[in-house]
Amino acid sequence: MFKVSSALRKRNPLCSRRGFSVDMAYFRYVMRIYITILMLLCGLNTGAQVLGGRSVFNFLRFSHTPQLTALGGVNISQPSDDAGMTFQNPVLFTAAQHTQLNAVFNDFYGGIKVFHLSIAFHQEKLNTDFTGGLVFFNYGSTTETDAAGNILGKFRPVDFVLQAGASRRYLERWRYGMNLKFISSSYGQYRATGLAVDVAVGYRDTANGLSAAFMIKNAGTQLTAYAGEKEELPFELQAGITKRLAHAPFSFSLTGQRLHQPDIFYADTVFNSANGYRNPSSSFTIGKLMDHLVLGATVHVHPKIELQAGYNFLRRRELTVGNTANGLNGFSLGTGVFLGKISLRYARAWYQSNSAVNQLGLNLPFNQYMHFGK
Repeated sequence: MFKVSSALRKRNPLCSRRGFSVDMAYFRYVMRIYITILMLLCGLNTGAQVLGGRSVFNFLRFSHTPQLTALGGVNISQPSDDAGMTFQNPVLFTAAQHTQLNAVFNDFYGGIKVFHLSIAFHQEKLNTDFTGGLVFFNYGSTTETDAAGNILGKFRPVDFVLQAGASRRYLERWRYGMNLKFISSSYGQYRATGLAVDVAVGYRDTANGLSAAFMIKNAGTQLTAYAGEKEELPFELQAGITKRLAHAPFSFSLTGQRLHQPDIFYADTVFNSANGYRNPSSSFTIGKLMDHLVLGATVHVHPKIELQAGYNFLRRRELTVGNTANGLNGFSLGTGVFLGKISLRYARAWYQSNSAVNQLGLNLPFNQYMHFGK
């Protein structure tokens, strides 16, 4: 690490007194660039206090990889060798992810198929870690009708997100990174595109099994709108912390979602009133605080096997219909099996009391198969 030059010390006496390095000046410079970009994009997204279906491109919130799904669908701090986790938060990159391909198949409700493909790569000359990939939503074939109900034919609605990200290490325990997303949505004659960024800062203390992160997600704007009027993106702030116990094979995560909004519970008051269901209170409650939280736990059974579980408070509350039983709404489970040159992950998450969705993914390290990027 290079020390601050004498000229820099003269311009900034604080550096001389505290022995700051050139890396600190560089880090501040990079962060100023990130913040400037973010402010510009947030300026295009100033009305981002949106709930439920009141924003466009809500598929950006979908949990696309099994480990993330198993941990409750929202987690930005879980240390892992899974490139799928790094796709959603670039500061989670580890050396084991170099040249790793992550492929996931999601079997969702209504015959919806979701495919995820990403790769992580370390560029030694730039001392930078890169990620990139695609999430594709296939909704099958749908009948097209006019306003009177006359059948006009068939169309295939699709959504996809094309993403590239980069991250770098700062000092020993800090990382910072950014994702850039191109978003496309096509429903017959109605089409829309958008551009968004994620900005993240992470901290990891491997000696004490502690990691934490803060992330700004989906700051951006629509480039083209479905019917001429642009809508808000599902912007949010997230923060998370993960702790692995020193003398037991357990890790626990606590993640805060949509921290920029005090009340994130979406209630259809018209539907509730029409069906005799009670509407939630407009005043602050413990429930509204808990809606922001997602819990995750990992059991490190063996170096080649791990089990995971998650609980999403908001999902459980929003998907409870009237006075019906909750069942396992909001819960999720998963497992990972690591077989040398291939890793398999599976997750199951409950969105209804009597059914769940499944995800299956695999990780392949290209450098071990084809010496790619070695």
